[in-house]
Amino acid sequence: MQTEQRDSFGSRFGVIAAAAGSAIGLGNIWRFPYVLGENGGGIFLLIYLILVAMVGIPVMLSEFTIGRSTQRNPYGAFRRLAPHRPWYLVGLMGIAAAFMILAFYAVVAGWTLEYLYQALLNGFRGKSSAEITTMFDTFRGGTFRPILWFLIFMFMTAWIVMSGIRKGIEKYTKILMPFLFILIIVLDIRAITLPGAAEGLKFLFRPDFSKITAETILEALGQGFFSLSIGMGTLITYGSYINKKEKLGNAALNVTLADTLIAVLAGIAIFPAVFAFGIEPGEGTGLVFKTLPLIFQEMPGGYIFSIIFFLLLAIAALTSTISVLEVIVAFFSEELNISRKAATLLASLAVGILGIFAAGSWGWFGGIHVMNQNFFGILDFTTANILLPVGGFFIVIFVGWFMGPGRVKAELSNDGSIRAAYLPVFMFLVRFVAPLAIALVFMNGLGLL
Repeated sequence: MQTEQRDSFGSRFGVIAAAAGSAIGLGNIWRFPYVLGENGGGIFLLIYLILVAMVGIPVMLSEFTIGRSTQRNPYGAFRRLAPHRPWYLVGLMGIAAAFMILAFYAVVAGWTLEYLYQALLNGFRGKSSAEITTMFDTFRGGTFRPILWFLIFMFMTAWIVMSGIRKGIEKYTKILMPFLFILIIVLDIRAITLPGAAEGLKFLFRPDFSKITAETILEALGQGFFSLSIGMGTLITYGSYINKKEKLGNAALNVTLADTLIAVLAGIAIFPAVFAFGIEPGEGTGLVFKTLPLIFQEMPGGYIFSIIFFLLLAIAALTSTISVLEVIVAFFSEELNISRKAATLLASLAVGILGIFAAGSWGWFGGIHVMNQNFFGILDFTTANILLPVGGFFIVIFVGWFMGPGRVKAELSNDGSIRAAYLPVFMFLVRFVAPLAIALVFMNGLGLL
């Protein structure tokens, strides 16, 4: 028997804010701009939008369907829907992915706190590009500060999750998400008013069809998975907290729209500034932590805007880390039959130990390498290239072929009380299109394409 009544979201806006907060994170504001910059700008954005509509929304809706129909964590959901069958391994895979992702994701989230601290101190002022690069590498290779910021971020995450769904996750995401939106709009206004900003907007929104390659398409598809938090059990867990009266189709559409909007707004905030100051748009992973600090110190009002930007990054990261921790907490709480407080402490301690190794991947534990990957890289590669696509693949296979159209229809139509005219299209996409697309992402991630 459960020791405490199962919590749930209390409002429609709470559902959208929490689920969008899960999807909106460093994938939108850190990863999306540099991947777009490396893959041709506007054409990447166009392909990304098409693939998110064809694959991202159906997979998200599949996860919501599994979660709400069972009102359980990923492991418990598959056990309830397919008892005495090995489908529960898909749930366990999602929980393992969440555990590993949080361990390294919270490390990067900790970097945002370091950069927010440096922005407040005006620590970028007067530094050259080489000095800012050295500054980042020295910080990341340190033995104390990366781990300290990681632990601080984990503490903030655990504190919100421990408060519960309605009084913790929903309450704070309803505050943080509108604040995040306001911050990014402020940055957008500043960016598009810079001299030369028009070239950045052209790069972002004008598709150059000559730059379409198979790699561009696969990168766009992979970014969709990373950005929408697909395949790690987060959306199954959040789906389990959605009220039976809510329209799942609308929820999936609204979350995807919010996630995509923030990614595009991040591009508007970054690329006009990049072009205005003559920076190469394909700067790669260092775009945020090495290139933007250089831009901010040359920009009028750059001190204020650097603070706003890194505060934005930290908030986006926090709304994601609380959703990933919730996957593990829900599993511990429901399967071990322990209180939310105990489950949060246990999950945070376990992730904290693993995360210390990830945070020290360029410092204390820099000598640990497997196949030329440090500890951080191992966690990143394993989750992004194996666990997420494999988990997403089996989720759509389960919903499309094993869950049964009757149960899927009942869930999407709220037991027949609303119309779900999109059901035939949804079933076609999850049965045929999504599995093929995910398989391609998986093979590309392993270097097989």
